[in-house]
Amino acid sequence: MRCFSSRVRSMRSQALRADLLMLITAMIWGSAFVAQRLGMDSIGPFLYTGLRFALACLILLPLLALLQRRSQRPAAPLNRGLLLGGVVMGLALSLGINLQQVGLLFTTVTNSGFITGLYVIVVPILGLLIGQRSSAGIWLGACLAVLGMFLLSVGEGFTVASGDWLQLAGAFVWGVHVLLVGFFASRHDPLRLALIQFVTCAVISLLLALVFETATLDGIIAAGSAILYGGLFGVAIGFTLQVVAQQHAIASHAAIILSLEAVFAAIAGALLLGEVLALRGYLGCALMFAGMLLAQLWPKPLPSELSGTIAGADAGRR
Repeated sequence: MRCFSSRVRSMRSQALRADLLMLITAMIWGSAFVAQRLGMDSIGPFLYTGLRFALACLILLPLLALLQRRSQRPAAPLNRGLLLGGVVMGLALSLGINLQQVGLLFTTVTNSGFITGLYVIVVPILGLLIGQRSSAGIWLGACLAVLGMFLLSVGEGFTVASGDWLQLAGAFVWGVHVLLVGFFASRHDPLRLALIQFVTCAVISLLLALVFETATLDGIIAAGSAILYGGLFGVAIGFTLQVVAQQHAIASHAAIILSLEAVFAAIAGALLLGEVLALRGYLGCALMFAGMLLAQLWPKPLPSELSGTIAGADAGRR
């Protein structure tokens, strides 16, 4: 029984660490919306995406080498499962991030954050299709989060612009991406998975930029600070933290916390771009935090293997 209690404490510690990492990720992603918008003042959306993901690759490569030296163990060879997982995640990431990036040309940072955050309800719905059951707390938390995002971002004069439709399509892709990360991150080295998906996204985005956009050196230099922030914080730190955190998180629960990027996007948009956050926006923020807490604190069923352990212990006492 003592071993069981230790295991439960370990699982709770891992879950809390994962939640904190995902909250930090949401903060980074929310603020990165501003960089994504400003970066396109000088260069096209595909080039901006490709350059910041290429920068993230350059940052992550020496980090991987340093960690490998410190471990003093030979690196495990790249296997088919790791490569497949990283590439599949990278394909979903490429589609989602470029829909989001192009959509930002035709909508506000606040609206983009709201509509992107709708993956909070997409994830549990998609999870049902693959046999993942979500607790009542997850569903109630998701509903509160969606209502909060509505109050946060949709004003009385809201109309569905072309950019909003692109963000909505992206929300479904982000839902798929969260599920993919949850699946592969629990089976493979998260840092190498992150690097492979970054390389995939960088290559695809740069190829799209080569076909559809015209780049100039002056434009790239002008967008340099936005590329640096987006590559270092939004990608290298943000997406890597997501992969690391989701090793120990339920996908639908992760979506609740990650959707808080909409709150931070609205705050950043108000502070840096002058996008007004009304009183109902603050109410929306509060509802989203309430949704996150409800999903976190609602009693969850123990995993089947631990349930069996408890049943066995109860039977022994009887």
